[in-house]
Amino acid sequence: MKKFVFIILSIYCFSSCTSEPENPFEGDVSNYPVLQKVLENKEQYQVQILFTQIDRNEHGIPMFTNYSFNLDDDRYFYPASTVKLPIALLALEWLEENAVDNLDKETIFLVDSVRPSQIPAYVDNSSNDSLPSIAHYIKKILLVSDNDANNRLYELLGQEYINEKLKEKGLWKTVISQRLSFPISAEENRYFNPIRFVDKSGNTLLEIPERHTEKIYSVDPKPLLGKAHMVGDSLINEPMDFTYKNKFALSDLHGVVQRIVFPNAFLESERFHISEGNRKFALKYMSMFPGESDIPKYDSSEFYDGYSKFFKFGNSENPIPKNFRIFNKTGWSYGYMIDGSYFLDLEKGVEFFVSAIVYSNENETLNDNIYEYEEIGKPFFAELGEYLYQKELDRKKLIQPDLSEFKFDY
Repeated sequence: MKKFVFIILSIYCFSSCTSEPENPFEGDVSNYPVLQKVLENKEQYQVQILFTQIDRNEHGIPMFTNYSFNLDDDRYFYPASTVKLPIALLALEWLEENAVDNLDKETIFLVDSVRPSQIPAYVDNSSNDSLPSIAHYIKKILLVSDNDANNRLYELLGQEYINEKLKEKGLWKTVISQRLSFPISAEENRYFNPIRFVDKSGNTLLEIPERHTEKIYSVDPKPLLGKAHMVGDSLINEPMDFTYKNKFALSDLHGVVQRIVFPNAFLESERFHISEGNRKFALKYMSMFPGESDIPKYDSSEFYDGYSKFFKFGNSENPIPKNFRIFNKTGWSYGYMIDGSYFLDLEKGVEFFVSAIVYSNENETLNDNIYEYEEIGKPFFAELGEYLYQKELDRKKLIQPDLSEFKFDY
């Protein structure tokens, strides 16, 4: 019998706990063939998993019990689009810190350019009025992981604001130093476009000049991945250097999701300082399926429900039953697939956090677009999600959770 054995990281227990919790992952995974294969070959697939069971006390306050499998926050993996979640949340925090009259997340947000490496953004044809805003960019990030939307918020905030704010919140294993799918040098990534916020009459509410950070944010020690990599049409028979690419350790991703779902579980200094309205805004679009969005509008044949919901549903293009809601952020690139999620079954009262990363790149060549996402990555997440869901469905709880705050009008 194959056992799925986790290490208990920590237990937070309050008055409703009557005994030590049992490890839920000492069960048989032989009915989950890809999950079993990945767990038995953890080095090949660079798998890491972080799981949080949630119990409630008599006041409804969540209590966390954390388990991990092969977790190593010092082992580098490319985080891909998962970094967009903290950037989106920090954009909301930036708005509230600046507190400019008549400037909010819906205000027209214009990006200028003063360097050849910069691209302006004056329109957004996917919005209701064809004009860009912080709110609309966040919607596109959380619904379909839009790269350009992320880059605009990166250009607003700049590297120093992003990285220092995350450190303040206790997220020490993260480095964000680049735009996504935008091949420019590390030095050019340290320049940030001029920004203007204007009202509907064209009056300037806030103007921000081009900025440059002197501080160099890089990944240390130097991460070298793969055996070879492609540069254009050329094969370079050397590992790929990720020193000036982003880093987002699995514990930090897990922690960001937990901070937006249950901010009161963290010290004041570790939270995202955003209003309750903006928090609900973020949660709504983290959990919305692309087909439920009218503005922006998406083709459900391309952006199906499980497009960016890997756990339990990512291996299918069928609609996800509406009793399931997943508040998450995914990423996939260079053979890595990552998902950090708060998983809910609103009908059965099931709730848990789970974050995982798996690497499916058999030929160890990066940037060749030959990865085993369909054979390994997606089935791994679907089977892991199903396995955990069934375990939680069967687990006895002293107090059933009230999940009404996570029910949104989509």
